[in-house]
Amino acid sequence: MTRAPGMTRTPGPPRTPATTRAVHLGPRSLLTLALVSAVGVVAFGWPFLAPPTSQVGTHTQDAPWLFAGLLVLLVAVVAAALAESGLGPKAVAMLGVLAATGAALRPIGAGTAGIEPMFFLMVLSGRVLGPGFGFVLGNVTMFASALLTGGVGPWMPFQMLAMGWFTMGAGLLPVPARAQGRTEVGLLAAYGFLAAFAYGTAMNMAGWPFMGALASDIAFDPHAGVPANLARFVTYCLATSLGWDLGRAVVTVVLTLTLGPALLRGLRRATRRAAFEAQVTFEAPER
Repeated sequence: MTRAPGMTRTPGPPRTPATTRAVHLGPRSLLTLALVSAVGVVAFGWPFLAPPTSQVGTHTQDAPWLFAGLLVLLVAVVAAALAESGLGPKAVAMLGVLAATGAALRPIGAGTAGIEPMFFLMVLSGRVLGPGFGFVLGNVTMFASALLTGGVGPWMPFQMLAMGWFTMGAGLLPVPARAQGRTEVGLLAAYGFLAAFAYGTAMNMAGWPFMGALASDIAFDPHAGVPANLARFVTYCLATSLGWDLGRAVVTVVLTLTLGPALLRGLRRATRRAAFEAQVTFEAPER
C-alpha cells in the first residue's frame, strides 16, 4: 500500500517500555552487586560448604551472627553504590512510597500462614522499575517492615538480602517490551510462585543452624556430610515452613493475576511522568 502525495503517517501513542531503569547499573555497581551476592550465597549456604573436618562445628551458633553483621555492611555498600550510579530525587521519592506501602502491607498477614501481600507488590515494582531499583527496594522495604513489626534480629540482614534478590529477579525476567498483557502477567505470577518458595528456602537456610540440639532429627549436624545434612534440611523445610511458603506463593499468584494489570499500568504511568531517564538541563535566564 502506497501513501498518496501530501499524506503523512499519524504516529500512534508511544509504547511504554516493560522495564524502566530508575537506577542504571554501571560496571562498578554490577561488580559490587555480584560480589555481595556471592558473599550472600556463602552466608546462606555455609552449612553445605564447610567440610565435616573443618572447625566450623565449634562455631555453629556464632556463624549466623557473624554473617548477619557482615551482610549489614555489604548491603549498605551495594545500596550506596547503586545510589551513586543514578538514584535521583524522583527515584528516591518513588522508592519511599513503594517501600512504605510494602512495609504497611507486611503486618496484614502477621500470624496468618502465607498471607503476605507485600510480595506481589515487590514483583511488579521490580518488573517495571528494573533490577537495580528492585534490589534497593527489597532491602529498604524489609528493613522498614522489620522496624514496624519489631522483627529486628540476626535474621533481618538475611531477609533484606533475600528480598533484594526476590525483587531484582523480577526486573531480570527476559520478557520482550512488547509482551505486555496476559503474557506478562502470567509470567510474573509464575515467577512470584517459584520465588516465594525460593525466598522461604533461603530463610530456612539462614535459621536452620540456630536449632542446635532442639530437634536432633532435623537439626544441622556440623559433623555430618552434605547428603545427610541435605536430607535433614529438606525434612526441616517440609515440617516447619511448607504450608507457609505455599500460602505465600498462592497469595502472590492470586494478587498478581487479579490486581497485577491495573497496578502495572499505574506504575508505568507514574514512571512515565517521572521520566527517570530524561536528562535534566538548566538554561540561562534571558536578559
